[in-house]
Amino acid sequence: MLSSYKRSAHVLVQQLKTQGVQDEQVLKVMESTPRHLFVDDVLKHKSYENTALPIGQGQTISQPYIVAKMTEVLRQVGVAGKVLEIGTGSGYQTAILAQLFDEVCSVERIKALQWQAKRRLHMLDLYNVAMKHGDGWQGWQSKAPFSGIIVTAAAKEVPKQLLAQLEDEGALIVPLGEQEQQLTLFVRKGKQFVEHRLAPVRFVPLVAGDII
Repeated sequence: MLSSYKRSAHVLVQQLKTQGVQDEQVLKVMESTPRHLFVDDVLKHKSYENTALPIGQGQTISQPYIVAKMTEVLRQVGVAGKVLEIGTGSGYQTAILAQLFDEVCSVERIKALQWQAKRRLHMLDLYNVAMKHGDGWQGWQSKAPFSGIIVTAAAKEVPKQLLAQLEDEGALIVPLGEQEQQLTLFVRKGKQFVEHRLAPVRFVPLVAGDII
């Protein structure tokens, strides 16, 4: 499996390059991170396809291109230090972030997914991740401010709590919309937020309230 995984990961990264991902550090981490560890056994043969896959509980592991692109955008706008992730899910995006930023704080509303993600991160010796079982709309106030915030589910509108938890010059990247979604970047400039629309995307919805 190991040599097969390395070949498949290399092919995937070449695809990411052709799609416009240029950050060499992001590409290196994407290639070295074993995505098959974050996928259910029945779908492992699809681990290195450039597509989202179901992980149970109505959630998905994001398409590798989207993971790489969102991570690259944060680095391009100068995010460093502490990053907040809303929606741990399988832990795959978390693992990528943990290898590129000093500290990752990740919030997940589904306890079973959070437990599985923590186990996978420990298998990879990634211990610079703090996890919280909670409502992602609320962010993580006691850990704020953050240099960057990444939201891995779509919101109808940008959660004000998350914008408030950004440090000055910090950046939030979030899919916005319902039927039609746009990957959107907000950069904090004092009390103002500069908005950049990046690309059409398709994410599961960011659910407010119920913690399961």
